[in-house]
Amino acid sequence: MGALTRIINLEENLNMTTDLISAQFNHAKQTLEAFSTAENMQKIVSGIEIMYTALSKGNKIMSCGNGGSMCDAMHFAEELSGRFRKNRPGLAALSISDPSHLTCVANDFGYDFVFSRYVEAIGQAGDVLLGISTSGNSNNVIHAVESAKAKGIRTIVLTGKDGGALAQIADLEIRAPYSDFSDRAQEIHIKVIHSFILGIEHRFGY
Repeated sequence: MGALTRIINLEENLNMTTDLISAQFNHAKQTLEAFSTAENMQKIVSGIEIMYTALSKGNKIMSCGNGGSMCDAMHFAEELSGRFRKNRPGLAALSISDPSHLTCVANDFGYDFVFSRYVEAIGQAGDVLLGISTSGNSNNVIHAVESAKAKGIRTIVLTGKDGGALAQIADLEIRAPYSDFSDRAQEIHIKVIHSFILGIEHRFGY
């Protein structure tokens, strides 16, 4: 292959890659615009109020999810217990992500129960559980919501697609617009999570 041919092929590949990435950004923008309805904004405000009320009464927020959704659950909890935009007191939030707990329960009871067992162990009436599932059908998140409701814990879920089983059982469901791929839903979820944190801080006056 000559040098000129290699340069032409490189330029073609770069152009194809640029087109691919640009299309992804445009689709993400369209998804965000589709999500940004008055109904969804009100749902986010309702979620903020539920969580603020729990924290202001000395309760805590637990969060859970699988894979990328676990990363989002951890991100949510650490920015409440740690820091978001400015310095303020830590807020009582934790993600169900301790590897020793997850592997113990998965080994002894099955992976479907890794989150619900934790809720059973430390959840208290008045707490809040934030469950994240891009399909709405993650069995371990479903079981966690069921365990939470049995203990008088308010439940908020972030979902995608058609909302799945979680849409039917949670106190509050916030659903990303339908997409064949989980990354679009995750992009909406992280925006909602940041909005939750910002709103909670605002309610506390920080």
